[in-house]
Amino acid sequence: MTTSASPSDSPLVRAARGETVSHTPVWFMRQAGRSLPEYREVRRGTDMLETCRTPDLVTEITLQPVRRHRVDAAIFFSDIVVPLQAAGVDIDIEPGVGPVLDEPFASREDLDRIPELTADMIPDIAESVRRIVLELGPTPLIGFAGAPFTLASYLIEGGPSRNHELTKSLMHGDPELWNDLCARLTQISAAFLKVQVEAGASALQLFDSWAGFLSKADYRRYVLPHTQATLAALADAGVPRIHFGVGTGELLPDMAAAGTEVIGVDYRVNLAEAIERVGGDQPVQGNLDPALLFAPWEVVEREVRRILDEGRAAPGHIFNLGHGVLPDTDPVVLTRVVELVHEVSAR
Repeated sequence: MTTSASPSDSPLVRAARGETVSHTPVWFMRQAGRSLPEYREVRRGTDMLETCRTPDLVTEITLQPVRRHRVDAAIFFSDIVVPLQAAGVDIDIEPGVGPVLDEPFASREDLDRIPELTADMIPDIAESVRRIVLELGPTPLIGFAGAPFTLASYLIEGGPSRNHELTKSLMHGDPELWNDLCARLTQISAAFLKVQVEAGASALQLFDSWAGFLSKADYRRYVLPHTQATLAALADAGVPRIHFGVGTGELLPDMAAAGTEVIGVDYRVNLAEAIERVGGDQPVQGNLDPALLFAPWEVVEREVRRILDEGRAAPGHIFNLGHGVLPDTDPVVLTRVVELVHEVSAR
């Protein structure tokens, strides 16, 4: 595996731009996290939001999978609601549950509880990125933020939701308020990403965790304009943008048209079919089913080879899982997947 002189010429950034690479780059969503014993050790006694706002911890956790797995990129360790908390929203992360609010968003008056996010509110984020980039050298750091729809759902539902009924009710029942809320969240997401780029991130990923609960019509009408605005705010950042959603196979053409260089594909859609759906002219990222990492190695190897083969149809391919690493995943298997991707794709 050849080593690039700088992150901007790394296999990941080159693949994201559709350029020639020495091997298919690979990283994993949630590669820094509960599957690593060193993560559990460093997190002991510290809650999630405190961890995400402490540069020493963020730096160490972000670097752990790069050291262990030799992945081609680090993903900035954070949580989807960190920028909301940083802006002053009273939100917490409950272990075993996820983000929760005592007072969910329900009315126009609640807009006053969601101020703009400015760089001076998150100096710790910039400091964490600078430290990580210094440690990574030629390995790129991917910046991270949640998309407006997913952030809105957490605010409206008061936490994770099975059906997103309150979100959809407000979206359809008061479209003006919905759009005003999403405009606020667009500003927050974009500001959070800009701080990471200005501090040295070499690529960005916008996550829309809950977009797969929407119909095409609802996505196009109520969500796509805000996603486009978020990505457009980063158009001059000089780094490739990756857009990923869970359960979004039917939405892939619209997501790919939102203004992103790379479209992330979850495991529910065959990668070859996903490439066809987005027109075959855009780099893709994905998409091994994270549950298959528990299968016998011959199954994992077969699927990795298939995905690498299918990925060749796109102008660029970044190997990843079709969602995040599951907590009980054996880290040794992840390391073997990285080695296999590098070996097979470099031939």
